[in-house]
Amino acid sequence: MSGAAIEIVRAKGKNAEGEEEAPVVVGRAVYEHPFVVRLCHWINTVALFVMVGSGLQIFRAFPSFGAKIPQKDLLHWPRAFAIGGWLGGALQWHLTFMWIYIATGLFYLGYQVFSGNYRQVLFTHRDIPGVWPMVKHYFFFGPKPPVQEAYNPLQKQAYTTAIGLGVLSVVTGLAVWKPVQFSWLAWMMGGFHYARIWHFAVMWAILFFVLGHLVMVVLHGWGNFVSMVTGWKKDPEY
Repeated sequence: MSGAAIEIVRAKGKNAEGEEEAPVVVGRAVYEHPFVVRLCHWINTVALFVMVGSGLQIFRAFPSFGAKIPQKDLLHWPRAFAIGGWLGGALQWHLTFMWIYIATGLFYLGYQVFSGNYRQVLFTHRDIPGVWPMVKHYFFFGPKPPVQEAYNPLQKQAYTTAIGLGVLSVVTGLAVWKPVQFSWLAWMMGGFHYARIWHFAVMWAILFFVLGHLVMVVLHGWGNFVSMVTGWKKDPEY
């Protein structure tokens, strides 16, 4: 469970007169990210990278959302920035990592719910008043609101949205992968062609989240990255 805190103490030594000095607290560390959260984070980082790359290779086989005849390509994605080499290879990569992505996501959600750790990242109505002050701080150079917990309201909103996008990526992907077996899903999305559009749009929404996430990691300092590796965050602001 996250939230445990320890004090970083400088070992006691001797002063110039040779007298023993009392230990001094020089810092504080909080166990911010449990092992399961870190494990799922890094596994899905790899899975997402492979799925986006292979998904774009699949898209290259028919880079359009219109009729096949006459075909009007939406964009020509460079082969160098795709994974799989060809349609069949890309499908193998995509479907393999799809199961890793789904299994890791279910494991993550199960852990968050049953451990109670979801309270750390879940955006609720209580966080709404704190969103605009954080927007002003990040985008309009306003004053920084007091930090009271691991994630500020804007971060909670972003992470909760990311989880929703993850669910949508799976649902839309199933409708594209098995449009007959999951015909009811495809129907809910407006049909197979619209399911492809939704799946493509969700992918780009996730990529924009990743971009924003990386910017926030840079802005909040190296300690944020280290905490997602070790679990411990040194000298947090809250």
